[in-house]
Amino acid sequence: MNIKSKTEDLSIFIAVIECGSFTKAAEVLDLQVARVSRSIARLENELNVTLVNRTTRNLKLTEEGQVFLNYAKSALETLSLGEEQLMALQNKPSGRLRIDAASPFIQHQIVPHMQEFHKAYPEITIELISHENIIDLIEHKTDIAIRVGSLQDSNLHARRLGKSRLHMVASPDYIDENGNPSTISDLISHQLLGFTDAPKLNNWYLRQPFKVSPFMTASNGETIRELAVNGNGIALLSYFMIGEDLQSGRLIEVLPDQIVSPNPREDIHAVYYKNSGLSARIVRFLDFFEPRWRL
Repeated sequence: MNIKSKTEDLSIFIAVIECGSFTKAAEVLDLQVARVSRSIARLENELNVTLVNRTTRNLKLTEEGQVFLNYAKSALETLSLGEEQLMALQNKPSGRLRIDAASPFIQHQIVPHMQEFHKAYPEITIELISHENIIDLIEHKTDIAIRVGSLQDSNLHARRLGKSRLHMVASPDYIDENGNPSTISDLISHQLLGFTDAPKLNNWYLRQPFKVSPFMTASNGETIRELAVNGNGIALLSYFMIGEDLQSGRLIEVLPDQIVSPNPREDIHAVYYKNSGLSARIVRFLDFFEPRWRL
């Protein structure tokens, strides 16, 4: 097999396209612009095609360039996976691992164990990214996403992490000042905390019909948790983010027997694309954290 394209040239070619210019690619790669230009010219000469049309202001892929770009990315990703597997055979998985999860999950379930993980796998570089909504893994260049609730992506591989039950909670100060509701209908007279941009999270899955009208809202669960801890009202939150608060007494349960379980917000999965299912760094991460989840 006579492959004309060198991996370094492929990496530079991809960087040029993603950055949108030779100059920006050179900055990102810490190379001289002339070297970047020579690399693209060498690729075009070896392949006997024009990959990029250049002007003084921008560059644009040719039709041949677009076709080759897709194969170049696939080739380098495959090679990277091959190198990871060899490292895994030596018990040294390596490479970047980009993990997306809601901010409370990152803070309470992942961050406390990161130092231990780094000691166990120093060659894996972790990037923790927080989104409160479901993201596209490819668009955000994400390896693993932690999903709370029902799964719908059929093209994703899923590994169930467990179930985190919902708890209605408030601070002792709030209860002392406003009283402890004894029935679901009593919640009408209380300050309820809810989500700003996710109406489905304001469905509290109670044993009797009740429409939650939040007194105060926030865009993420960690902020709602802080509001509850600081006496601003009653919130419905997953155990994975309030377990320590309940144990310490910072939060206390309200109407503990009135929440329907199981419900669509309880299941927690790690998802990733099936073609990356054998990536050593993903397997090592999930295996390491499996006994450490406190859901």
